[in-house]
Amino acid sequence: GGSGVGARGGSMRNMGANKAPAKKLTISLKKEKPKLPENFEQETWLKLQASVRAVHNEEKIGQSYEELYKAVEDLCIHKLGQNLYVKLSTECEEHIKRQIAGLVAQTSGDPVLFLEVVEQCWLTHAKQMSLIRSIFLYLDRTYVIQSSNVCSLWAMGLQLFRQHLDLVPEVINKCIQGILSLILKERGGDMVNRALLRSLLRMLSALQLYPSFETAFLEATERFYQEEGNAKITELDVPTYLVHVERRLEEEGERVGHYLELQTRKPLVGKLDEKLLEAHMAAVINRGLEALMAENRVKDLQRLYSLLGRVNGLQPVRVAFTAYVKRAGVEMVTNEEREKEMVQDLLDFKAKLDYLLEEAFDGNEELSHSLKDAFEFLINVRQNKPAEHIAKFVDVQLRSGGKGVSEQELENVLERVLTLFRYIQGKDVFEAFFKKDLAKRLLLNKSASVDAEKSMISKLKQECGSSFTNKLEGMFKDMELSRDIMNFYQDSAARKGITNTGDIAVHVLTTGYWPAYPPAPLKLPKELLEHQEAFEKFYLSKHHGRRLTWQNSLAHCSIKATFRPGSQGRKELLVSLYQAAVCLLFNSSDDMSYSEVAQAVGMDDKELRVTLQSLACGKVKILKKNPAGRDVEDGDVFSFNSKFESKQLRIKVNSIQLKETQEENEKTTESVFQDRQYQVDAAVVRVMKARKTLSHTLLISELFKQLKFPVTPADLKKRIESLIDREYLERDKDSPSTYNYLA
Repeated sequence: GGSGVGARGGSMRNMGANKAPAKKLTISLKKEKPKLPENFEQETWLKLQASVRAVHNEEKIGQSYEELYKAVEDLCIHKLGQNLYVKLSTECEEHIKRQIAGLVAQTSGDPVLFLEVVEQCWLTHAKQMSLIRSIFLYLDRTYVIQSSNVCSLWAMGLQLFRQHLDLVPEVINKCIQGILSLILKERGGDMVNRALLRSLLRMLSALQLYPSFETAFLEATERFYQEEGNAKITELDVPTYLVHVERRLEEEGERVGHYLELQTRKPLVGKLDEKLLEAHMAAVINRGLEALMAENRVKDLQRLYSLLGRVNGLQPVRVAFTAYVKRAGVEMVTNEEREKEMVQDLLDFKAKLDYLLEEAFDGNEELSHSLKDAFEFLINVRQNKPAEHIAKFVDVQLRSGGKGVSEQELENVLERVLTLFRYIQGKDVFEAFFKKDLAKRLLLNKSASVDAEKSMISKLKQECGSSFTNKLEGMFKDMELSRDIMNFYQDSAARKGITNTGDIAVHVLTTGYWPAYPPAPLKLPKELLEHQEAFEKFYLSKHHGRRLTWQNSLAHCSIKATFRPGSQGRKELLVSLYQAAVCLLFNSSDDMSYSEVAQAVGMDDKELRVTLQSLACGKVKILKKNPAGRDVEDGDVFSFNSKFESKQLRIKVNSIQLKETQEENEKTTESVFQDRQYQVDAAVVRVMKARKTLSHTLLISELFKQLKFPVTPADLKKRIESLIDREYLERDKDSPSTYNYLA
């Protein structure tokens, strides 16, 4: 058994030793590229060319778009995109060349028809290139994108169109000129085909020829508006001219919206501004501004301000505005015939200017400053008079029996007057007249409202400080104290000891607070003398060391007169103390000569004549004068007018007391000047005492800073000379232009 096993084992080894080597199997995936038919590219192109020509000839394409698209794709896949692009470009160029040649042939025809032909040519080109691009879309999205310096099919079409247009400049020139002629017609008011213009300008823009048009358009615009501006500024008045300019700006704005490129708006509007506004700015301002302001034409002024603001014209407007305000204002201030209306005229003028400033000039800050400066100039061009009249105007407003305005209206008027007051340089003149008028209102009981009076003083205090109003406030204190004094007097033994009828009301005034009044001689009627002596005895018993000076010129009375029997003959007369003294004479005499009256009352001659004139020559004739006449002469004889008639029971005869004479006004002004001299002297001494030594120039400069009223260097020099004479100062021995203070 063992030998058998051994034999099988040996047999197996021999099999392994005699085995043939194994073969390696390799699977190859390479496939030989099939060769394109030799005429593939040519045949495919012919098929595509036929479709392109069908498009150009506006014929039906023989094959489906899918087939054509697949043909383009096959060429591109086989790296034939470049050849295809070149062939397509050549085909398109040939067609475009023929189209442009067709335009050249029509350049001699009607301009508008030519524009329509150009538009049609362009629209056809755009439509055909769009169709061709859809067929060759695969080429546009592969070869074109992958290749640098190769433009899209649409851009290629534009380049070829532009390239062949450039070779025949007469086409573009005629096109641009045709467009300009249509725009000119439209500016002249004709209707034009705006769609045609829009289409052609979009074409020029696509072909990058719009800048050439824009240059020519702006030059034509400049010529057109230069001629129009020169003609219209002479033909039309300024408001109409500005309306025309505004309309032109709107029209050109619409033109941009309808067919011009947006970039053209700025230079286009610039040409209008330059030729219609800037070139005629002086004429518009000189011929328009003052007239429009004088006539209060807000809308026209708004237009002027708005339009000239476009061309930096607000500075010239400001100059003209200031000149107008000064000229018109100075005319008001210097017009002596309307002196009484001066303040009302200025208030109305200021209110009008404030309204125009806000409504027409948009509250322009520079114009507001100019208005302030102009008013400060004009109101001080006539020294002192405006201050005097402003004080008198305030007096009329605060006096009872005025216009019957409400408290709020009165407050508004006073606020407006205060604006004028601020511009006044010589506020001391206003103060003097205001104080004199306030005294009369208080003493003659003519004030409309104590609240209004105090409100006015409060306003003045805010403007000028408490030193300005101290005396005015003192006057009110005196009036209040006087009421208390009279209450005590009525209960006093001195008052109860008087036997005659009638009564007396006394105002005790502090001399320093009130205006200075000249002595007014008068022989008091015995009826009044008893009352006056009783009060004086009472007052001096309470206030030792004081002295009472009676101011007859400010006293007023109420007297009862019986002209004839019956109630209709009895009247109450409101008169001044002077008038009362004269009237009471006729209780004991039927008639008296002028000299007899003069001797009886002991009055100043001039004052007596005025008093008799008011009683015998005015509207209310309490006395008769023989001979009749307006003036009182030495030989006149006066008698009681028993035939006097009036429907009123209470009759005012003392209005003359409120009136201010020219002499009175001159005295007030003179007192202001005198007071100014004292103030200058005090200021010089004050400065020199502090500085000890000072040059003339520096002293004058320091005085200008300290003094609050207008003064000239010559006036100051006179006061300095006066102080040198009075040995307050001396000239320096080494330098005559330097002053030394003498202690």
